[in-house]
Amino acid sequence: MNLKDKVAFITGSTRGIGLEIAKAFAKEGANIVLNGRSAISDALIAEITDLGVKCIAVSGDISDFEQAGRMIKETEDQLGPVTILVNNAGITNDKLMLRMKPDEFDQVLKINLTGTFNMTQQVLKKMLKQREGAIINLSSVSGLMGNVGQANYAASKAGVIGFTKSVAREVAPRGITCNAIAPGFIKTDMTDVLSEKVVEEVMKNIPMQRFGEVSDVAQTAIFLAKSTYITGQVINVDGGLVMHG
Repeated sequence: MNLKDKVAFITGSTRGIGLEIAKAFAKEGANIVLNGRSAISDALIAEITDLGVKCIAVSGDISDFEQAGRMIKETEDQLGPVTILVNNAGITNDKLMLRMKPDEFDQVLKINLTGTFNMTQQVLKKMLKQREGAIINLSSVSGLMGNVGQANYAASKAGVIGFTKSVAREVAPRGITCNAIAPGFIKTDMTDVLSEKVVEEVMKNIPMQRFGEVSDVAQTAIFLAKSTYITGQVINVDGGLVMHG
């Protein structure tokens, strides 16, 4: 797929991996929809438009189906139908299983998994009609291997993988792809707070002996959006942390 003038909606794109993905798509000529739960600054919009593309900001809660629909309609009214959807928005609320409250489990699933469902269903009707589209879902290595204190997060990200494969089978006959990216330890605000001791322990399990960059994830998203014959796949961006035999 040629990305020039396509409309790319990236959820949770005001910082970190999401913002880097938005910039990467803009550099490829795609028009960008920045998304977050709160108001998005004019400076951030200008940063994207300075790359020579159109950019709008659409705020809302992806875990609410009606809000998801409203955000897609706003996008269609201003830029046209969404061609590329990147379901990046997500949260963590880590706690050992015996200490985790039901609402702490539900909240993470509602945003990470139900939010992915909400946004995907809202864009699919137009994609199916156009017989073109790419859906890219952000999972995590935690969804593949689990992690202590992340029963809620790992469950949500494992769910994203099952969701991705099922949707891929449904929409492939109409030329739409649906894939997942499973990042490992990537340099973001979330990893910056890790202690030196924790980082040392993590490094022992990463064959590449370093954390990844947000650009590593963004370039994988570009690759998947351009690929019209790769679908239903999970690509680990993890320095070799998880290897499938």
